[in-house]
Amino acid sequence: MATVIIPTPLRKFTNNTARLQVSGGTIQDTVNELTRNFPDLKKHLLDDGGSIRSYVNIFVGNNDIRDLQQENTAVQEDTVISIVPAIAGGSPDEAPLFTKEELARYNRHIIIPGFGMEAQQKLKKAKVLVIGSGGLGSPVLLYLAAAGVGTLGIVDFDVVDDSNLQRQVLFGIDEIGKPKVEAARRRLAALNPYIQLNIYNTHLNSGNALDILKDYDVIADGTDNFPTRYLVNDAAVLLGKPNVYASIFQFEGQVSVFNYTDGKGNTGPNYRDLYPTPPPPGLVPSCAEGGVLGVLPGIIGSLQALEVIKVITGVGETLSGRFYIFDAVNFESRTFNIKAREDNPISGKNPTIKALIDYEQFCGMRAVEEKPLKEITAKELYDWQVRGEKFQLIDVREPHEYDIVNIGGELIPLATVPDNAARIDAEKKVVIHCKMGGRSAKAIRELEEKFGFTNLYNLKGGILSYIDEVQPELTKY
Repeated sequence: MATVIIPTPLRKFTNNTARLQVSGGTIQDTVNELTRNFPDLKKHLLDDGGSIRSYVNIFVGNNDIRDLQQENTAVQEDTVISIVPAIAGGSPDEAPLFTKEELARYNRHIIIPGFGMEAQQKLKKAKVLVIGSGGLGSPVLLYLAAAGVGTLGIVDFDVVDDSNLQRQVLFGIDEIGKPKVEAARRRLAALNPYIQLNIYNTHLNSGNALDILKDYDVIADGTDNFPTRYLVNDAAVLLGKPNVYASIFQFEGQVSVFNYTDGKGNTGPNYRDLYPTPPPPGLVPSCAEGGVLGVLPGIIGSLQALEVIKVITGVGETLSGRFYIFDAVNFESRTFNIKAREDNPISGKNPTIKALIDYEQFCGMRAVEEKPLKEITAKELYDWQVRGEKFQLIDVREPHEYDIVNIGGELIPLATVPDNAARIDAEKKVVIHCKMGGRSAKAIRELEEKFGFTNLYNLKGGILSYIDEVQPELTKY
């Protein structure tokens, strides 16, 4: 097959690929093949009448096709075709300029043979959207920011909880109770002041996903529930964006690259090729229910960041068409080959999904419970106690925390709440608390959703607020 050399200004339209293999019999056939595989390239090569633009020169070997047979010039198997457009001398949009501080910062990248300045420029120009800033999102965001990805978008609607800190290394204790996206922005801006950070403090859903994803080059999926995972996949497919996927549970992690178009214009499989439908609700527990080894998302998230960098720069072979699994207990890894399926409902031979759907209905579960909780402050709880109000007090912390300090609540650790629902009174008021209010909120949402409770109150600020406002003599931890 013939080789086409793509110039730097046009590589952003060929997935950052510099050399392409084509089978065209003439230059016209070659151009048609290129524009068919890379539609965004068409307007830069052809005018409205389908002719090669006057400011684009094409050479076969060292000869201008205008001195040969123009578009009818024959293309042999060993032909090297060079596309040479007019350029303006290096606009900042095409070749990002680095300050001397940035050059010093990225020096260890720039001196790598096969990576160098060109790959670093691609990183600076890139826009990556990271969905979720938790266990996976933390290492992904930290390493992409450190690597110099020019624009990072962060989607997350959650707040920092003390139970996050075992694995979500973006955050510290000072950020507890604050929106994750705002805490992440502060941390990443301190790490690298030369990048742009866009935050979306919202629940990603079918109504906003396309608008948020459309402005980014690569999507990094760090979600923790099936409705959002299928939503991200479908939005990426509909928009033609590569989706770098990762998932974790207990001791095992998964990584792949979905919907990636290679240098030949071939688009790899997506998440629905691997898992056409989700498992039944309740069959696969979440990390909150089943737990996760804290270091595991650091390992898997770092691999996810690596794949994002490879997709952006074109350096190395991505995991497109491959599915990687890591077992931390046995320190074993396996890589499986996966292929696109003709019966894929969004990208197969006869697609039935042509727009985003109701993913909570599709998965039979909610992505996030947004109904506000009933809350009670520490002072209001104390007033109930003084007045002799009849209520039940439940503590959903862990036994070792309860041993440090407690305010007389019945201990039902968060992971055991569903199994102990019968112990919770459905008739009188029930106040549920943890250390700072995050775990108790999760317990309440689960009890309301699965068991229909309507009488539950979350202690705002948890036991720490109660100590501060009511009993300062108790031990804080």
